[in-house]
Amino acid sequence: MSIRDLFVTELAVINLGVPSFYEDLLRQGQPVIQVDWKPPAGGNQEMVAALEKLETVREKIEAGNREAFQRLSEAHPYLEGIGTARDLIPGLGERMLLHAGPPISWEHMSGPVRGAIIGAILYESWAQSPQDAEELAASGGIAFSPAHEHNAVGPMAGIISPSMPVFIIHNRTHGNYAYCTLNEGLGKVLRFGAFGPDVLERLKWMAEELAPALKKALQLSDGIDLKSLMAQMLHMGDEGHNRNKAGTSLFYRIVAPLLLKTDLAPKTVRRCLEFIDSNDHFFLNLSMPACKAMLDAAVGVEYSTLVTTMTRNGTDFGLRVAGTGNHWFTAPANYVEGLLFPGFTPQDANPDLGDSAITETCGLGGFAMAAAPAIVQFVGGTASMALEFSNLMYQITYGENPVFTIPALNFRGTPTGIDVRQVVELGLLPVINTGIAHREAGIGQVGAGLVRPPMACFEKALSALAESI
Repeated sequence: MSIRDLFVTELAVINLGVPSFYEDLLRQGQPVIQVDWKPPAGGNQEMVAALEKLETVREKIEAGNREAFQRLSEAHPYLEGIGTARDLIPGLGERMLLHAGPPISWEHMSGPVRGAIIGAILYESWAQSPQDAEELAASGGIAFSPAHEHNAVGPMAGIISPSMPVFIIHNRTHGNYAYCTLNEGLGKVLRFGAFGPDVLERLKWMAEELAPALKKALQLSDGIDLKSLMAQMLHMGDEGHNRNKAGTSLFYRIVAPLLLKTDLAPKTVRRCLEFIDSNDHFFLNLSMPACKAMLDAAVGVEYSTLVTTMTRNGTDFGLRVAGTGNHWFTAPANYVEGLLFPGFTPQDANPDLGDSAITETCGLGGFAMAAAPAIVQFVGGTASMALEFSNLMYQITYGENPVFTIPALNFRGTPTGIDVRQVVELGLLPVINTGIAHREAGIGQVGAGLVRPPMACFEKALSALAESI
């Protein structure tokens, strides 16, 4: 075809990339197809080189990812009991506090984390006033360590102290354990940095009455199959992170008859059941360690590029990958965008916080929002957006969970196994739905919304994987 013929022949145009050319042709009435294309890794040459290097061992990576995904899929977490943190959690020292997120020192901690640490020090009677507790924390007299490094997780500030009661979660397939404190409820609570007398009194009651009662009840069972409950809650409108109404109700149905079978005083049983019934988030502290137990089964699988940890400490976001073991890849945490409670502004919000993104890492939370369209009333957006977010996440995950399924997607398995390569190559970050903490200690939750991890975490992980070849 000559150049002259080109201008007299009807054109059929395919436009790649920049949509303005597509829009101009549409306005001129020309038939045109838009292809949404962009260069791999946004054109970042360093990342492209890392992707190309990993491509030279594609077969080994595929074998590693297949094994990691299989271990994650076959893991089966059970709630087997309740015990005291110091007696159960490996490596938890007597003057040590565990926290959410990657490693951090006192001077870099955010307001709610500092507040929660002050509360935990008072709870342990290591100090008698908030001022003395703060001085002790700043002096180096307390060791701080990520809960994730001790087979544990915690929501928001995620503080676990030696004498706190914790759930015992056992992955019966692979034999590993995970631990988490009991959920305090909403309002002024330790996980948001509150440390007033009412907060400490509630924590003491949970340790002295609630935990022993539940422990006695669980001894009458063969363990509670959390994986089964989590699969059911997805069919009942929960997504396992910000919405746990169905999960809490299912747990209540199991534990209430067990409590009634014990020799506990009726008033004790009543108080325990009333507390669980009043707290729709009670099951969050079971879904989190269940996800932790499943994901930990994949840690250390050679060549695997699948993510095993996503977490935040209110200052930094931390990522860990199966093929790089327990190495942290960190970057500054982002701010959550969503709906704020009346009277609060974006300036009140703390950066992203908590270990609860372990649910998204496991294919729940933001990845399963299509199962919980009502969640958008809490985090913002529309029901169609919930479907869109779940569908997008299939692009960056290895496979579909064979047990966790979404009715609105024709019972398709949740997108599971975040692949660092896909995130970087496509420039598509995981979506996390989460609560928003006030930046000052003790004020509590000020809203909820959606947040994305920093891309830098995934880029650092990709580079490390490439360098390890």
